[in-house]
Amino acid sequence: MRTDVRTLLVDGETILPVTVNDGEYGNAWVCSPYTHYVTYAGEELYLVESGVLRAVLRAALGVLGWLCKFSRVNRVVLVNNWLLSTNLYPRMREGQVEAAIERLREEFPDHAIVFCSVNEPIPGCVNVPGRQIYLIEPGKTVSRARKRWRRELRMIEREGYEVVVPDDPKRVVELYDKLYLDKYSRNNPQFSERFVAELPFTYRALAKNGRVEAVLGYYERDGVITTPVFGYDTDRPREEGLYRMLSALLYEIAEERGLKVNDSAGAGHFKRLRGAEPQIEYRAAYVEHLPWRRRAAWVVLEAILGRFVVPMMRREGW
Repeated sequence: MRTDVRTLLVDGETILPVTVNDGEYGNAWVCSPYTHYVTYAGEELYLVESGVLRAVLRAALGVLGWLCKFSRVNRVVLVNNWLLSTNLYPRMREGQVEAAIERLREEFPDHAIVFCSVNEPIPGCVNVPGRQIYLIEPGKTVSRARKRWRRELRMIEREGYEVVVPDDPKRVVELYDKLYLDKYSRNNPQFSERFVAELPFTYRALAKNGRVEAVLGYYERDGVITTPVFGYDTDRPREEGLYRMLSALLYEIAEERGLKVNDSAGAGHFKRLRGAEPQIEYRAAYVEHLPWRRRAAWVVLEAILGRFVVPMMRREGW
């Protein structure tokens, strides 16, 4: 991730991290709208079963990529960007979003001002769908779903694992990399050991015979918990169920603390069976102060993704 990181004080009481970029088209998707909507989307085309539709979408992405560069879509200020896949917000009062926009518009008059990880559209902004995430309140799930993840929680002991606090940032990064970079995409955030060690996260891991084989790092804000640091040894047998056990551990933590889980994106069928509800996550872009050329890509993205891609997300459970 290559970016300029700053902090924004809203109304003298709420602090939000802000990242500023001018281009960097090869950047991780958390700092680059181009990577998110063009590069990463191209990698995800394998999810489309129809070869004809896949070819059409690939061609459309080529045109969209040209438009995004023409509009300089990566000249952007990203608000509440913690350099993570899922960014939770503190509780904000009415009028604070508008105050943040006004302050940033003065400071960065030639940048799009974009709010990350928004679950409800923001009036006055171009609300571009980003991902389908899953929300679950483990303590309130229906009996069948709750029994499922409680059963998977018991697998931890049955498979010979114990829950520990990992003390080696290098191992945490290795397991995250195996899942998010090696299995999924190099366009995901690539964490350093120092970054992982200094995050204000709580870490838990599954260890067998003294060796950590799965890890999660979570944080909570305003009644919601999420785990952007999540990984396991993908070389171990799938039947062992490391992903299922790690997810069940997160649900147990949330239930004990009375929290809702933002379970991020992916594995939709798995999460639905455990009581999660889908929710579209947006990037809300304020671009009213920009010329038409700079607004064009955001407007087109909102229209195309809302009209065509969101229905596919909901239908296929992406």
